Amino acid sequence: MAPVDGSIRIGVLALQGSFREHMALLSRIPGVCVIEVRSKDELHSCSGLIIPGGESTTMALVAERWGLIPELQKFHKTGRPIWGTCAGMIFLAERAEGQKKGGQALLGGLDITVSRNFFGAQINSFETYLPANEEIQKFGQADTFRAVFIRAPGVLELGPNVESLAEYTLTREEAEAHGRDRVVVAVRSGVLLATAFHPELTADKRWHQLFVDMVRRHSAAEDAQIDGDAAKDTDLKVIPVAQLPGRAITRPLD
Repeated sequence: MAPVDGSIRIGVLALQGSFREHMALLSRIPGVCVIEVRSKDELHSCSGLIIPGGESTTMALVAERWGLIPELQKFHKTGRPIWGTCAGMIFLAERAEGQKKGGQALLGGLDITVSRNFFGAQINSFETYLPANEEIQKFGQADTFRAVFIRAPGVLELGPNVESLAEYTLTREEAEAHGRDRVVVAVRSGVLLATAFHPELTADKRWHQLFVDMVRRHSAAEDAQIDGDAAKDTDLKVIPVAQLPGRAITRPLD
């Protein structure tokens, strides 16, 4: 289903966590239609998906109860972009250490190993400024960005096709505890993006602009393919965004 008004439709998985904050930042980016995703119809109407921060085990249990795990896997197999923040990073990881007893469902697809609570418990949450690489500076020239870590994961290992987008330099105490000086906290691999921190809890929308750019590029490639196949399918329906399923922002943010 392709919208006719030139906008792209991005969904935010709205089971638990900071989905409203993601929606608020996305709504500030021109040409983006953003909706809450709680059903398979809403999910598959989107060109891209954000899996927000929250309590990863709770999110996985709710997704399983609502039958969304197989639908999320189908969505990923379509090749459409997905961005996971904090708990969402754990969701996307192929491997996770520090799981609770019995583990949790992982969507997978991102060739990384994460430590579920690398930075410790809720009381160890913190904010800092990290260097902004050239991908982020394309959307604003500030050479740092504010990173909010809340009971955050860390990336222990990256597969060969995974690009590191941000690293955190550990304090001396943290380095002694983990046996390393630095840890990767943002990665990208093809259409998958993951951050251990919470860009949605800041006013800096550059990470959201990066994801929107990923979705736009992928959608443009899909549209080109559709145009190439149009002569073979005269019944192709083009549906305005307003007629697609899903909940737009209809209430004040928390």
